[in-house]
Amino acid sequence: MQVQRRVAVAAAVVLGAAGAVAGIPATSVAAAGGDGVKTITKKLDDPFGLAKAPRHRGLLVAEGTSGQVTRAFFDGRRRTILTGVPGVAGVAGGPGRVFAVTGGASDAGAPTGGEYGPSRVLRMDYRGGRVKVIANLHRYELKHNPDGQVQFVDGQPVEALSNPFSMTWSRFGLFVADGGANAILRINPRTGRVSTFFAPRTFKDTRRCKRPDANANPGTKGCDSVPTGVQVVGRSLYVSFLGSDAPNAGRVYRLHARTGEVQRVWKRLTGPTGVAARRDGTVYVSRVFEGAPAGPPAPDFDPANIGEITRIKNDRRTHAQVTMPTGMTTRNGMLYSTAWSVGSFLGLENAGQVVRVKPRAFK
Repeated sequence: MQVQRRVAVAAAVVLGAAGAVAGIPATSVAAAGGDGVKTITKKLDDPFGLAKAPRHRGLLVAEGTSGQVTRAFFDGRRRTILTGVPGVAGVAGGPGRVFAVTGGASDAGAPTGGEYGPSRVLRMDYRGGRVKVIANLHRYELKHNPDGQVQFVDGQPVEALSNPFSMTWSRFGLFVADGGANAILRINPRTGRVSTFFAPRTFKDTRRCKRPDANANPGTKGCDSVPTGVQVVGRSLYVSFLGSDAPNAGRVYRLHARTGEVQRVWKRLTGPTGVAARRDGTVYVSRVFEGAPAGPPAPDFDPANIGEITRIKNDRRTHAQVTMPTGMTTRNGMLYSTAWSVGSFLGLENAGQVVRVKPRAFK
């Protein structure tokens, strides 16, 4: 499944009509949430991926529309690490290297990944030097087909193939949530060797996922898993799954980061687009279009109210209003998130932000 494409389509539905952009209040772009949500960095272009930089100050941001990998500091400063990577979806920071992954090829023929190409894993230093493609995830998908679904009929592709959406670095390797492959892939950060870490079966436990037309792929029943977010905390890997964006079909898995053994599953989520966790077991799930209107918006429609982060703590779910969040990470126990992650789809340039979400934001 093309995760970024579905985000764009959803944004178009929210927009309703091109002329509606003119009605968006200027103050909306500045306000990314309510009480307890503080803006750290502004003027980003569709910040999808977010990661902390171990042993370095600041955060790393993947800006999908501008095609930049940016280092954001907590005092508001920014430093561009890499340019010319349109469609960059995820970013991760190791002790001495920065990694990025580009999204899948665009149906419209847009140059996803620029000169590096779609579904590629890049490695560079913290100054953006020594850039190297270390893995081709599209090639891996064609050869290994992690979800086992039919890829081609009469020579034409019938599924999205590879479409990475997020990534994370850990001592266990690089992990990529590939929404097209319906799998979590593990990449050796030194050699670029790719392997399938976890590929769950289709989800069939909700009403829509039980329908015969839940999946358009020939011979496939149930909703595609569609992983969207990954983060390693300690020895556990947390993964969010979109569940074909069907109501209540989304899930979060906690896996053993070395073996892939399932440790726990949280179900009945709708539209998860990212995940983060703390060492105390608290889980955060971003939902970029929570609260979006199903049809054309009302005249007083304010897109700043779209989006939410769900906190799962001691099995209790509370929510913080954050505008259109996708990528998240935790640092020193504090939650950081992207905001206005799909601003360009609403005709808003430089609307993206990184915000800090305090505990009091969750109600």
